[in-house]
Amino acid sequence: MTEKKQSPSRKALRLRARAKNKKPKFVRAESWKYDRFSTAWRRPRGLDNKIRRKIKGWPPGPSMGYKGPKIARFLHPSGYKEVIVYNQEDLINVDPNTQAARIAHTVGKRKRAEIIAKAKELNIKILNVQLSAKAEAEEEEEEEEEEEEAEEQGEETEETEEAESEEETPEEEVEEEEAEEKAEEEQPEAKAKAEEQPKKEKKKPLEEKTPKAKSKPKKEKKQ
Repeated sequence: MTEKKQSPSRKALRLRARAKNKKPKFVRAESWKYDRFSTAWRRPRGLDNKIRRKIKGWPPGPSMGYKGPKIARFLHPSGYKEVIVYNQEDLINVDPNTQAARIAHTVGKRKRAEIIAKAKELNIKILNVQLSAKAEAEEEEEEEEEEEEAEEQGEETEETEEAESEEETPEEEVEEEEAEEKAEEEQPEAKAKAEEQPKKEKKKPLEEKTPKAKSKPKKEKKQ
């Protein structure tokens, strides 16, 4: 059983909320005059701009005096101070009473699961654990969709190949018939050639040559 975490001090959050209620809404100069201007704050740059010159009677602009309390600065709305975490080792430096971990967006699926498991052991709050779970679910859905699409494409290619093999064009049929006819015509010729070859190969046995008697040269008669 893990111990319950001590809730962080809410005093700083209360002070920040009180200061925010006193802070005026900073409006863009002359946004009340023209409909094409939004009320979102834009820093005035004109030389004669009354808000930039802080003239009395004009809306106020942001300044250092509207800063929130120092103890509430950089705090998460839950009251914890954020610490970005890249691996399990970074969790050791996190104080579970005052700090909360935020997994960096560059961390992969495997390391994210390891960090979440380690944070549960150390009783550390993770601020973006729901977002990471949603991201994992989306990744799994995308992988399943890709696999289904690949299977469908494979089935379609097989069907098209079978259809192409079954459906032969008339030109191909004519060519096949001509090839068969030629093969039938060539068969008797090949048989005849095969029968003639052994006849040619059978040669008559060589007759024994009898040595001829050498004829003596005739003597010329003397006259």
